[in-house]
Amino acid sequence: MLFTFKNLNRFLVLSFAAIILAACTTTPQDTASTSSSSSSSSSASKVEVVDGVYVGTDTVEMLAVDVPDRVFFAYDSYSLTSAAQATLAKQAKWLKSNGSVTIAIEGHADERGTREYNLALGDRRANAAKDYLMTQGISASRITTISFGKERPVNSASNNKAWAQNRRSVTVRTN
Repeated sequence: MLFTFKNLNRFLVLSFAAIILAACTTTPQDTASTSSSSSSSSSASKVEVVDGVYVGTDTVEMLAVDVPDRVFFAYDSYSLTSAAQATLAKQAKWLKSNGSVTIAIEGHADERGTREYNLALGDRRANAAKDYLMTQGISASRITTISFGKERPVNSASNNKAWAQNRRSVTVRTN
């Protein structure tokens, strides 16, 4: 094979172009990967996803002073994490001291999965929270549950952070 000046020139141009393109390529980083943990800070809140479960504060509102209104779940799960149990324990304590208050627990899922599957998963999440509150001494007659499945996302993006924020149950005061 004869290596001519023309072939060498083409080789060098293509090599240079490949090097330039490789140097310009960036890899987007998702701030909420489902590996061990990652975080990003903002002036108002800390956003963190640990083992696929959102534990940040930027989407959490308060049921009462120092009583968060929501708990988060891992992908395709309705098991309560220790953080979720701690939040529900605070809710139970507040509900015990406010005996006339009734609540609804809304179950939510992320956008993945069928509508029917996510409605069922949201129902299991809401009932997991209800069952935990009942073990803490809250009467079942004070708690209703409803599932919204994937129909009411708190974050409409399609990434790990958004999905983790949307996998939740939210406790809402009904009276």
